Parts: sequence; structure tokens; C-alpha cells
Amino acid sequence: MPDDFVVAPDLGQIEDEVLEALENDNAARIREILGHLHPSDAAELISRLPFSELRVAVFREVPDEQAGDVLDLLPEAVRSDLVEGLSTSELIEAVAEMAPDDAADLVTELEPEAREEVLEHIPAAQSEEIRELMQYPPDTAGGLMTPRYTALRSDMTVEQAVETLRRLADSDQEIIYYAYVVDDRERLLGVLSLRDLLLARSHQRVADVMNPNVLSVDVMTDREEVARMFDRYDFLAIPVVDAEKRLLGVVTVDDAIEVMQNEQSEDVQKMGGVQALEEPYMYASIGHLVRKRGLWLSGLFIGEMLTASAMAHYEDEIARAVVLALFVPLIISSGGNSGSQASTLVIRAMALGEVRAADWWRILRRELACGGLLGLLLGFIGFVRVHLWQYLGWVDYTPHYHLVGLTVAFSLVGVVLWGTLVGSMLPLLLRLLRLDPAAISAPFVATLADVTGLVIYFSVATLILGGTLL
Repeated sequence: MPDDFVVAPDLGQIEDEVLEALENDNAARIREILGHLHPSDAAELISRLPFSELRVAVFREVPDEQAGDVLDLLPEAVRSDLVEGLSTSELIEAVAEMAPDDAADLVTELEPEAREEVLEHIPAAQSEEIRELMQYPPDTAGGLMTPRYTALRSDMTVEQAVETLRRLADSDQEIIYYAYVVDDRERLLGVLSLRDLLLARSHQRVADVMNPNVLSVDVMTDREEVARMFDRYDFLAIPVVDAEKRLLGVVTVDDAIEVMQNEQSEDVQKMGGVQALEEPYMYASIGHLVRKRGLWLSGLFIGEMLTASAMAHYEDEIARAVVLALFVPLIISSGGNSGSQASTLVIRAMALGEVRAADWWRILRRELACGGLLGLLLGFIGFVRVHLWQYLGWVDYTPHYHLVGLTVAFSLVGVVLWGTLVGSMLPLLLRLLRLDPAAISAPFVATLADVTGLVIYFSVATLILGGTLL
């Protein structure tokens, strides 16, 4: 990995240079450019190229020692497209340079025949590591962990432990700053940091220096829960154990960050009424974007048809008091907006582990208070608006404008309160049903609030305006 970079490079300019080198068939210039890039910058550069043929041509010039890192850092869709253009021998060379957890993710994506060929031609020890990791579901701690960790025996002296770490420092261990203490059955006993070893006396036993209160996760723990533990405890790595507390591997902070980014992106897309994209926006085809958005949009459109049905149900009321139609957009948008706000806040809190489905009563009480106060605020604004427009002569709300103002005010209180309750409770209900809370997107909540908001509005109007306008 190059160590002479100080600031992030101008990838736009570098992309132009690479395209020029490709046009001139100047492979040496491409190798020179890539040799000065960090693997993450090289991966972004390759992703920016417009055609898969160009990406393959540039990747072939990546230095061998960086090829595995670059391949792992590519967006999933770009990587899959790139892999299809590589020969089996090129793929084998790249996989052989990858960390076992990253290699397992890549090999899993291959067709069965290609997968077996790759696993047969990489070093046997690495192949065995990858096969073991592939046994675990990708959304668990086992699917995230690396089997390369530093383990020490509890009966070692500090001097022996330091010597062991020195030997391991030249190997392919992914982390060296934590050392995990195990017994003769590989059961996790404690953890040591480099700082602990440096401050300890050379004759002390590891068992006397280690921290026995080591935090670990079960191999089948959901990856989102693992990521939240990193966020909560600020660890750089967390050990993964089986049911008998045997140490199987470790999850590192870089993998946890990637999980958080992917999950947050997926939740944001779902909350916006879009099926989750498996690739960056700029790399998705128009047809792919239409498919991802069209299903949700069609469902929301069908839901909005209920709004028209509700309007038709109150056709007589609208005919007798046309002034009521003027406030329909105001009423239903307020309910939808309040519901969207509530659902966004609750879903976000659930994603961060701040609330659980069992907290529904506390959330309900909070949202009742918030929804009621927000409804009163908007109701007051609506009441003042009706009277101000009437006083200025901008709109004639009939001689019963006082009652019209009260209708708008009380309707806003009811609609905002209802929208807030719907937006906050539906995600919790989905979690109880073991479904993804983000599936209750803001547009969905807004659509539901639109329909019910009309019912609330005309019901209030019937009560207040009955005997006058109605």
C-alpha cells in the first residue's frame, strides 16, 4: 500500500489521465498512476469508469499486492460486473491476496463451478478458512468475522506473550493491537491490549494481567446488533464465540462501519418509498431505478385512490359547503407530514437501539403529548389564517367564517394527533411481527394519513357546521 500520499487525490483529473492512457494503449502509465493511489481511491477510480471493459482493463494494471484490497473495496454491483470480465487465473490471484472474510464474501457471489475452481487453486489454509466462513449466514457475526486473530495462553509469561506477538506481526494477522487469552480448549478467558503488555513486568503471567471481563458476541448474533456494540463501546474489535465460549474469530471496526453504512442506506431508501438499491445510485441503470421505484409508487398510487373514494363519499357535504374543499390539501398534508415525522424518528431510534418494541407504551404517551401540542399549534395557525383572510377581504368564507375557522382548527388537532400516532406505532407493530420497520416508509404513512384525515375533517365539519352550512 503506498504511504506517500498526504491529501486525497483529484480523481476527476486522474480519471481523465487514465482514459487518455487507455486510448493510447499506454498500460505503463496506468500502472504508474495506480501505484500512487490508496486502494480505496483506486477502487473509486475504477467505479467511475463508464464501461465494464474499461474497468477490467484498468483493474488488470493494479499492483498484485493491492488487487485484493481494491476488489474488496469496489461497490458490490461494480465488483460483480468486474469479476465477470476477469479470467479464472486472474480471479484466483486476486482472491489469494484478500483477507479471508473479504474473500468469503466474494467467493460466495461466484457461480458454483467458478467458486470451486477458485477454492481449489488458492493456498489450502486460506481455502479452508473461506469454506468455514461461508457456513455462516452473511447477516450474522460469523459472516462478518475474520478467523485471523491473536491468541495467547493464560499460563504464558508476559515476556513469552510479547515474543509471540513479535512473530505474529510478520504474518497475516488482521489485528495485533488486541490479544485474546484462551485455555487449552480455545475457550475465551480474557483480553490483553498492547498497552497492558508494555506496562506489565516480564515475569508476570498473562492470566494475572489480562482483563477477564471481555465482551464477546455469539457467532449467530445479527450483524446490526454487532455494529451497535461497536458504536456503544468504541471497540476496535469484538471476539466471536460459539455456544461453548470457544473463540472462533473477531469482527473488526471497519466491517462494523460498512454494516452501519449499508443498513442506514437501505433504511433511508425504504423510508423514502424506494426498494433498497444494491448498488450506488450513479451505477444503477434507468431500468433498474424504475423497477425499484415503480412498485412502491404504484402501491402508493393505489392507496391514494382511497382518498378519491373518501372525497366521493362526502360529495353532498362539499356541494352544500364548497368552502370546505378549499382546506382539504391543508388538512391531509398536515396529517401526512406529522405521521412522516413520527415514523422517521421512531425508525431511526429503533435502528440505533434507543427504543424497542416493548417500549410502545412510553412512546405512545410521548407521541400523544407531542401530537396534541403540535395539533394545537397548527390548529391555532389555521384558525387565525381563516379570520385574517376574511378580515383582509382576500377570501369570503361565508358569514359563518367563525365556524369554518373552528372546523379547520379542531380538524387539524385531530388529524395531526392521529398522524403522529399512526407514524409512531406502525413501525413498532412491524417489529413485533418480525418485519422490517423501515418498510413503513414516510410516503406510506402519509398516504394512510391522507385517507383517514379526510374522514376526520368531514366528521368534525358535520358536528360544527351542522344546521348552518351543512
